[in-house]
Amino acid sequence: MVLLLASVQFYAQRPHDHDKIKTLKIAFITERLDLSSKEAQAFWPIYNEYESNRASLREKEHSQIRSKVKESHNLSEKEAKAIVELFLEFEQEEEDIRKDFIKKAAEVITAKKTLLLLRSEEEFKRQLIKKYHQKRGESGKNIP
Repeated sequence: MVLLLASVQFYAQRPHDHDKIKTLKIAFITERLDLSSKEAQAFWPIYNEYESNRASLREKEHSQIRSKVKESHNLSEKEAKAIVELFLEFEQEEEDIRKDFIKKAAEVITAKKTLLLLRSEEEFKRQLIKKYHQKRGESGKNIP
């Protein structure tokens, strides 16, 4: 666990290195869930599909919305309203992707492990952010 946290701290500084963070996340989740080989064989393809769908949605959202937010002062009210509607569609799609994933995961691992997965993802995210802040300025002293 200490090695994992040290690795997270190192890689959290390099945002372009998403593959290494992903590897650390997989190791963290694997350790926490203690999946049998049968569970792992069924679970990881579902999880990988979920992560892939989320990444695709984020890329699509970034190209269609986030870039336009920077230019919001140049948009008409009608254009801005259309972008807000598109944003809400993306939010709904993200929620649908997550619901579908949780349903599928609960079919191949126990409900308790599914809840543990949700908790573990949040814990990993918090630890990653904490280590990043510590590295940037001793527990966020330099962060507004």
